[in-house]
Amino acid sequence: MFLKELTQLSGVSGNEYEVRNFIKNKLDEINCEYYIDKIGNLIAHNKGRKNKTIMISAHMDEVGLIVSNIDKDGFIKFQTVGGIDPRVLNSKIVEIGDKKIPGVIGSKAVHLMTKEERGKTIPIDKLYIDIGSESKSETEKLVNIGDYVSFKSDYVEFGDNLIKAKALDDRAGCNAILELLSMKLNIDFYGVFTVMEEVGCRGAYTAAYALEPDLGIIIEGTICADMPEIEDSSKSTTIGKGAALSIMDKSTVYDIDFVRYVAKLAEYNNISYQYRKSTSGGNDAGAIHKTKNGAKTVAISVPCRYIHSHVNVASKEDYKSVIELTKAVLLDQ
Repeated sequence: MFLKELTQLSGVSGNEYEVRNFIKNKLDEINCEYYIDKIGNLIAHNKGRKNKTIMISAHMDEVGLIVSNIDKDGFIKFQTVGGIDPRVLNSKIVEIGDKKIPGVIGSKAVHLMTKEERGKTIPIDKLYIDIGSESKSETEKLVNIGDYVSFKSDYVEFGDNLIKAKALDDRAGCNAILELLSMKLNIDFYGVFTVMEEVGCRGAYTAAYALEPDLGIIIEGTICADMPEIEDSSKSTTIGKGAALSIMDKSTVYDIDFVRYVAKLAEYNNISYQYRKSTSGGNDAGAIHKTKNGAKTVAISVPCRYIHSHVNVASKEDYKSVIELTKAVLLDQ
């Protein structure tokens, strides 16, 4: 399992090269054929018995920031890349650009805020990144406008088989595809590591257009809401209850017969699973299911607390359930 290594890499949407290079090296080690398309997707091919064209998709990118301006005092202004709640940004440690320049996201001190400002979410235009420089010219020696900015967050295993890391959405999916490819199953499928999912599933569109899959399996890190004071009916997924099967989200209405078929496979093979109760968000299925003549899709996801922040939390057992269930689906085709 390479989750530790994968989550430590920087891969903000449109800048996935570190993740792609890591995956390339692992595919070379297992002697798996692959190619990289014009937009940056990495498409690996597991050759075997073929009844249909199967595409297993996981995205390499993560949410992050991009440098938009440097002020006269050397502080860095930024914009978000992908969906980030401004509440999670203040005081976070970040790394900027290829040189991974360390910085801290800061804001006006609380004792300088007006009564109206206190206790409210600080808007992004009031935040800045401090890299410790004293002037614009000093900052410009290290940072350029357009540099990508990623969260700095250590991989930690804690509690009852839990993991804390950034970018489990969707390095968990990337790692799962690597594990499935390493099994050398006698079933033909494409393991597709897509780019720019967080900004509109852009890589999935081009990959699906090229492959024309009959079936798309999306392995994703998905929202989890099993925290205190959340009603059971609002808990989209729960840590420790297994792989999450989506029924509907903002980009896809999944084929309910196929979803139920996957659920029956899970039951038959004693694999823990749950239904994802929320219909918010979306994933690469939104692109795959409506490309060319269309494709059946199923999302098999790892529940993640605090998604799209610098500290995602997921269960190693749920992750194993995702791999086992995806394998069962593949072998039943």
